[in-house]
Amino acid sequence: MQYQKPVIIQEQRLKLSPQMYQSIQLMALPITELNTRIQEELEKNPALEIVSEKTTVSLEEAERVQINKRDEYEYFENSSDPGFSTTSGRVDTEASDSKHKFIEGTLSRPESLQDNLIWQLMVQKISNREREIGELLIHNLDSNGFHAEKPENLVKPEELHSLQSMIALIRTFDPIGTCTADYKESLLVQISFDSNAPEKLADLVDSHLEQLERNKTKEITRAMSIDEEHLQDLITYLKHFNPFPGREFAIDEVKYVIPDLVVRLKDGEFVIILNDEEIPVLGLNTFFQELNKDKSSEHKDANQFVKANIQEAKWFIRSVNQRNETLLKISSAIVDFQRNFFLKGPKYLAPLTLKDIAETVSVHETTVSRISNAKYIQTEWGILPLKYFFSNSVSGSGSDGSSFSKGGVKEIMKEIIEEYTGEKKLSDQKISDLLKQKGISIARRTVAKYRKELNIDSSYTR
Repeated sequence: MQYQKPVIIQEQRLKLSPQMYQSIQLMALPITELNTRIQEELEKNPALEIVSEKTTVSLEEAERVQINKRDEYEYFENSSDPGFSTTSGRVDTEASDSKHKFIEGTLSRPESLQDNLIWQLMVQKISNREREIGELLIHNLDSNGFHAEKPENLVKPEELHSLQSMIALIRTFDPIGTCTADYKESLLVQISFDSNAPEKLADLVDSHLEQLERNKTKEITRAMSIDEEHLQDLITYLKHFNPFPGREFAIDEVKYVIPDLVVRLKDGEFVIILNDEEIPVLGLNTFFQELNKDKSSEHKDANQFVKANIQEAKWFIRSVNQRNETLLKISSAIVDFQRNFFLKGPKYLAPLTLKDIAETVSVHETTVSRISNAKYIQTEWGILPLKYFFSNSVSGSGSDGSSFSKGGVKEIMKEIIEEYTGEKKLSDQKISDLLKQKGISIARRTVAKYRKELNIDSSYTR
């Protein structure tokens, strides 16, 4: 007969304390996100405060900034703005705020493709329904100026005639060639509006664009019954058109990279500088420290609150310091491994794995991965992510069995393609053969893979 009974089992489990979890989180944060996290902690914990800001401004610079601000104020305020009174010299706060909001919005938001087309649509003498259909078409365009969804899905079947007339109208707007299905149709529309376009240019785009992309010039001249010189004239004229007209108004969010580290060569040795100018110096609030000395039992709840916040503040400060120390150790090991890169350039990037650095610094591989994630380092060769320096090994074909990093091989490939001056473009197989002469043995398909990662076209389209 089966029955149950309590049994004691001894086992090991890894449980993360809140402090350890916080330390792991801060380890992965780049400098911009770390600043945001510090601000959040300052708002949450009254026992934590900024001791000093790293960023300092000289007296002369501060005076210059004040003068510039005063000039800007006079430029905007001493005008026909209804918020400024020239007689009394007083500022109407409400009207002035309204104006500033307008100015800020105008400066911070560039005109989009949709804004530009809608403005042109509003001045057209069309019915309200046609205007509504036009707005639907314009808002259905992607960043290239092409239909995101099929236009027929935007209206009822009985309105298809109005839809086509509005498509034809919007195609005349600036930039010409939007409201089309793809770049081929866009080019055809632009050619149709160009009175100076060569006679056979539309035929070249309509029937032979794919062959042109593959540089099949002989097949094109044979099919169009023209000579090579005539075809080159057509190609030269075709380059005046923009196959993606909407990109003239593309709004890309500019992302600024702030390096966490700077590497400089000084007296023959590399010096690694932590960019702590962006990180404020944290400390404990003196008022809370005084309250923590009060051990009276009358304010037991207050004492516990003060003690808990001071402890959390100490943990947070310790975690930030640990993050910076670990980042310096790991970056120092990377510089030692990649010394040739920092001296000679990207072509000399050596094979390097997370395990190599982890063993050198005596930490786990996950710690190396976490600390190098989203971190940037400023070098003589540009601002690069720390992850850039970890590259797989590509075996060499020489007698010494030397190895190259994947990143280094890609740079050598790029150099070979850029320096080649022959009439016929280098094929992937030819690049593979040239790499073998340099002691790098990789297959043609690997060359093709690396070429795509470098955003280099094939020999047909280069």
